Amino acid sequence: MIVAVALVVAAIALFYAFSEVSTLLRVLGLIAAVVVAVLIASRTSAGAAAFSYIGDTQTEVRKVVWPTRQETIQTTMVVILMVIVVAIMLWAFDSLLGWAVRTLTF
Repeated sequence: MIVAVALVVAAIALFYAFSEVSTLLRVLGLIAAVVVAVLIASRTSAGAAAFSYIGDTQTEVRKVVWPTRQETIQTTMVVILMVIVVAIMLWAFDSLLGWAVRTLTF
């Protein structure tokens, strides 16, 4: 893992050190170094665990039942309506408390 991190750090340093070289070539070199670093990191136990986790995550995402457009619109409308209702209730409560404080202080 240390070798992979060192490779990425060196690639970034070289990216900025060779500023006179074409940006395209520097970006391609940086991408190549990152790919090699990922391949090196994947051979470690931590890297293998990370790649296994990513694969498991993709499997779980495929299992998700996504809402339809109609369900999304209805849920959004319910949330907006509830926000408006709670805002009105808080405004009314705040006005009542303001009136009570003004009445008691004057």
